[in-house]
Amino acid sequence: MTKTESKPLRYMERIKEYYIGLGYGTPYRWAKLDEIPFIPLRKPLSKVRIGIITTASLFNPANGNQGPGAPYNGKAKFFTTYSKPISPFPDIRISHIAIDRAHTIASDIASYFPLAAMIRLDKTEYIGSLSPNFYGLPTNRSHRVTIEQDCPKLVSLCKEDGVEAAILVPNCPICHQSTALAASQLEKAGIPSVLMGSALDIVEHVGVPRLLFNDLPLGNAAGLPHDIASQDLVAKMAVDLLNYAIKPRTTVKSSLNWPGALDWKKDYSNIDQLPADKIKRLRVEFDRVKKDGKAIKAQ
Repeated sequence: MTKTESKPLRYMERIKEYYIGLGYGTPYRWAKLDEIPFIPLRKPLSKVRIGIITTASLFNPANGNQGPGAPYNGKAKFFTTYSKPISPFPDIRISHIAIDRAHTIASDIASYFPLAAMIRLDKTEYIGSLSPNFYGLPTNRSHRVTIEQDCPKLVSLCKEDGVEAAILVPNCPICHQSTALAASQLEKAGIPSVLMGSALDIVEHVGVPRLLFNDLPLGNAAGLPHDIASQDLVAKMAVDLLNYAIKPRTTVKSSLNWPGALDWKKDYSNIDQLPADKIKRLRVEFDRVKKDGKAIKAQ
């Protein structure tokens, strides 16, 4: 891997170039917080109740292909913050968001949803307990809706369940922004948080109390697929960060490396690598997906 490829991918710059290349005008304006609240953990990890927050969507077979390798599926989007039981083990998918479909296929839920690893930490009494529910946060492009609607509902659901610390796991670029905004609102409500993410530049631009950075293709923020050891490693690193961080904007990078193609950072949404006919098809497809999303949102 070259030195350039070993550096974290600059998602905001890449996405800006991509959508300009597709023919869209004004670049997206990413959220940026002026102040980052920070709440220290008030008790030992072995006594803390932890809640998991995800941007994954509950599987609905009526919404078309959502399985491993599924294309971007706007029909699978959700627009309301939700909570669902962790038992029986939930079936949640990430076909509705812009993960790295060229290098990962979302075949292992544990690579984007760390429930199994957190259950193992719970069984060994490394943490106090898990919330009986997990929480879904929409990937809303609107800062206002995320801040004024999605995040307050998330905070309310967490407080109802007695959550004392939260692990937030985004998947796509906008997911990283949404969960970063949510982390600050959780801290304001007295709930320490750790964001476990893969888009370093977006999270640090928005600003978060604590970030565990896994430099892996989008869709694998909770560890390498089908690699339990890596998933356990980052789950433990995330909860340990609740203890070790002493100030906001604390970032810790895991040691994980992608075992697949070394050029995955070069490929993601790289408009310079696409022929004109494919760019045209992508624009049509993107407009169709937006239309599907708007139709669902209007229901």
